[in-house]
Amino acid sequence: MLLKAMMQPIKELLLFLLLAIFTKATGMRPPHSRSASDSQQSISFCLSWRLAVEANNVRAWRTVPTQCLRYIETYMIGGQYDRDVELIVEQILSYVNEIVVSDDGMDAWILDVDDTCISNVFYYRGKRYGCDPYDPSGFKAWALKGGCPSIPAMLVLFNKLVEGGFKIILVTGRDEATFGEVTRENLRNQGFSGYEKLIMRSESDRGKSAVAYKSGIRKQLMEEGYRIWGNVGDQWSDLQGEYVGNRTFKIPNPMYFVP
Repeated sequence: MLLKAMMQPIKELLLFLLLAIFTKATGMRPPHSRSASDSQQSISFCLSWRLAVEANNVRAWRTVPTQCLRYIETYMIGGQYDRDVELIVEQILSYVNEIVVSDDGMDAWILDVDDTCISNVFYYRGKRYGCDPYDPSGFKAWALKGGCPSIPAMLVLFNKLVEGGFKIILVTGRDEATFGEVTRENLRNQGFSGYEKLIMRSESDRGKSAVAYKSGIRKQLMEEGYRIWGNVGDQWSDLQGEYVGNRTFKIPNPMYFVP
């Protein structure tokens, strides 16, 4: 599956080059040249679409464009997503190295959980990488299995922050009553141990937007005396609102949008 996904863009590029050589040598349009051209246009569109999504220029989108299914699949499991996250983590660590940690234990980092620390890519594979509409009951069943793998570069970041003396506060939109125990176990099994606290939605948070909910949590943390040096999430709603911290860092996620 992985090899097939990685090879497809290479095959398309080779076909495009062969068609271009044929056209130049003969002056003729080869058969099926329209198909190759359409394929390249689709890839170009999907590149632009993903960039616009990550820059938050496309908002409140419900599903990935159908023509981008193969592109998003290749991006997520073909290696580029991992390289992008690794580069972001490098930038975070460069910033971390400039911070002098105090001895009062109140220097904090906030990390989102889903698709920031642990990945739901195997769930979204069954949902055509976001081309299908969000399925609350399906996601609930997946999350309750507790099988989300860690995002390797983020686990490295997490451990370096803990070793550096920062208090790691995990803030997630999952609700405590349903997902509390399984989420803690999933995180522990994937190597995320030593964090300060895991904050999840309570009954009083029901109905709040992600921005309002997470802003309220950050406000409370700052009132408790925490200094939020950094805030990392895969959704813009993780990083917007009030009390966002000294710096924010966005992890790519072209599979879904949380308002």
